[in-house]
Formats: sequence, C-alpha cells, structure tokens
Amino acid sequence: MSENKVPTPHIAAKEGEIAETILLPGDPLRAKYIADHFLTDVTQFNATRNMFGYTGTYKGKRVSAMGTGMGCPSIGIYSYELIHFYGCKNLIRIGTAGAMRPEVKVRDMVFGMGACTTSNYVKQFRLPGDYSCVCSYELLEKAVTAAKERGIPYHVGNILSSDMFYNPDLPQMGTSWDRMGVLAVEMESAALYSNAAYGGANALCILTISDSLVTGEVTTAEERQNTFTGMMEVALELA
Repeated sequence: MSENKVPTPHIAAKEGEIAETILLPGDPLRAKYIADHFLTDVTQFNATRNMFGYTGTYKGKRVSAMGTGMGCPSIGIYSYELIHFYGCKNLIRIGTAGAMRPEVKVRDMVFGMGACTTSNYVKQFRLPGDYSCVCSYELLEKAVTAAKERGIPYHVGNILSSDMFYNPDLPQMGTSWDRMGVLAVEMESAALYSNAAYGGANALCILTISDSLVTGEVTTAEERQNTFTGMMEVALELA
C-alpha cells in the first residue's frame, strides 16, 4: 500500500486507518463537522499539527475526511502522503472560493474541471512545458449527477489556484482570468490535481462560492465552516 513506513511526519495514522476515498477541506474543523454530522462508526486517525482526520461510514461505504490547511504547499504535502503512503485513490477537495464571473453567484457550487495557477508548484515537476491540471472525469461526472439530483446550482469549468489571498492592487497586466472564462479563485487545486496525476490517483475540487469579486458579497467565517453542506453531501456520494 505504501512506499515507506507510516505514520508519516504529518499524518499519525497507521496503515489501513484511512479509506481509499477521502474528503479534503482546508479547515480541519470542517473535517470534524463532516465526521460529526455525516459519518457513523467514526475513528480519529490524525491530530498532528491540529490537522484533524477521521474515518467512518457513509451509506455503508468507508470514507475519510481530513484538513489540509491553506495553499498549494500544504495540500501538496498531505495529498502526496495520502496517495503514496496510505493508498488513497479518490481525493476530493471541498472548500470555498471567490467568484470571478457574474453568472457565478454566492453559495453556488463550482466543480473545477481544470485548475489554472499562479503558483510555481507544478513547475517543480520539471516538465518540458506547461502542464494542464485537470480533474478526474469519473469523479466529475458523479458529482454533477449528485448536484442535479439535489437541485443545487452548479457550474463546471476552469478555476484559478492562487498563492495570494490578499492580492495587491496592481495595474492590469495582460488579459484577465475572467476574460478567459475562469469561474472562481481558490488556493489548492493545482497542487492536488498534479499530485494525483503523478501518483495515479483520482482528484476533484468541489467549491462553494463564499464571496464574489464581481459584486462584493461575502459570507461569514462561521457560515463557511458549518453551513456549506451541499458540497459535503455531493462529495460523500463519490465514495
């Protein structure tokens, strides 16, 4: 199952304690929320660095949830260890994003079919060109079906993984991301998608829009942590 011995430097789980399908919120308290409200027969497998991780059962299927922190480097560490040391096959990021286009409304769901990026994370694979970070079509198809069944407004398309949350006000240099059809901005998916491709795993990013760069509308931190349950339900159906 694993390349090296476990536990790893960042995950305290023993071999076999993490399911093949794992939900990856950035916020570890969102992982706890999933465990408390959706899973049965739950065991906690990680608290290292307070990055909580749990495994339980959802509709008879074994599934895990663990926080990843913020940014490509953080999810890059956790997803690499989950794939290569713990044998995870389906890694589903659930998180929040800022809308970049007017048709994408606050509280809508976005499935990241592809992840553009301003990060240098992917460049460190030393490919002889620009790599297209894309999701697993198998997971995407299932997620779209689950969203349709629940009547949840959703969008499918390109997202942007940025290393900067507070972007300075700089003069416009070149074409804008929204002009190229990019739906929303977040901070992790490019690293997850490239790690999954390198490790032969499936990955998908499911986002709920927490704020809009178009209208200025925002949601509270508490709402983002505890009430964006639609994306959790859709993600759990992929187990």
